[in-house]
Amino acid sequence: MNRTGARRSAGDGRSGTADAGGRPGPADGDGRPDGRPRHRRRGHRRRRPALVRTAAAGAGLALCLLVAPASGATADDDDDGGGWTSEAATQYWTAGRMASAVPAGPGAGKSAAAPAARTTAAGQGAAGAPAAGSAQHFDGVPSVGVLFSVDKDAQAHHCTASVVRSPRRNLILTAGHCDPGSRAAFVPQYRSGAETQPYGVWAIDRGFTDPRRTGTGPGSDLDFAFATVKPDGQGRALESVTGGNILSRTPGYTTDVTVIGYPTARNDPADRAIRCAVRTSRLTGQRQLRMECGGFYGGTSGSPWLSRFDERTKTGYVVGNIGGLNGGGPSGPDSHRTSYSPYYGADVFRLYARAVTG
Repeated sequence: MNRTGARRSAGDGRSGTADAGGRPGPADGDGRPDGRPRHRRRGHRRRRPALVRTAAAGAGLALCLLVAPASGATADDDDDGGGWTSEAATQYWTAGRMASAVPAGPGAGKSAAAPAARTTAAGQGAAGAPAAGSAQHFDGVPSVGVLFSVDKDAQAHHCTASVVRSPRRNLILTAGHCDPGSRAAFVPQYRSGAETQPYGVWAIDRGFTDPRRTGTGPGSDLDFAFATVKPDGQGRALESVTGGNILSRTPGYTTDVTVIGYPTARNDPADRAIRCAVRTSRLTGQRQLRMECGGFYGGTSGSPWLSRFDERTKTGYVVGNIGGLNGGGPSGPDSHRTSYSPYYGADVFRLYARAVTG
């Protein structure tokens, strides 16, 4: 069931790609990588050069993709006639307006109408102790945040998005079904109730989705999207402020990832970021990954699946996002415990190439 936190349409620089030079390579039809990347110890202080080399290798791939057609990728003009700027978004989305925004209707997203017994803090059991296989609340990371929209009744944050390294340093990644709408904004490391958001409020410029995406069947394998964001009031690009994750091919159906997302306050009253470190498996019958970890209620669609997450830099290699079949998970009362992700291959890189050229 769709994990957007509010009613959405069911229809439908450093370059950040990693594909060669020892980075995660393309997978065959069974999902087996044709070359495993070299791993460095998480948090090792010398990891930055490895990321730089990866970005340089990815730049070569991106340049190749830029001269190729984008397989019919569509660009959605979300800019409101040039008047919607990051300054305007900041002025509109005050702390009070964020707090008073109301989701537009019940039952609109995955587990959006979660029973009260399951809307207690993520990762806690009935007695308040950490529950096995559940996400934990934490303070979030600069490269992951939430999406707000002015249209559609000024809904509360409805999806999660993440910053992806790109030549113009202005790109975010989310699920294809999230549909930010016009006059939308991205709030990195969102803090509920804060008078000033730690990394600002950024106006979304244009969105890019694959027109072949569907909610079920093979088209659900394409449930990813990119969007460009405008500079802030100081003229800075988003990535220069928050840092970004490196877009990478999925190394295989079984891989270790850290998943970070933001459930809506309706589903998780703490209204905080959650994270889960988990090993994935294959979703039978689909070119998609699945994970088992509780707490990923409505609002977590688009949450990045990060391989080799570095606790020091708070970034990693994004190899998936919550999305896919039925919007990213099964139906039913315990749907928050199972999440899906598209398997990243050539299609996501073609869409990325379309987004970085505008």
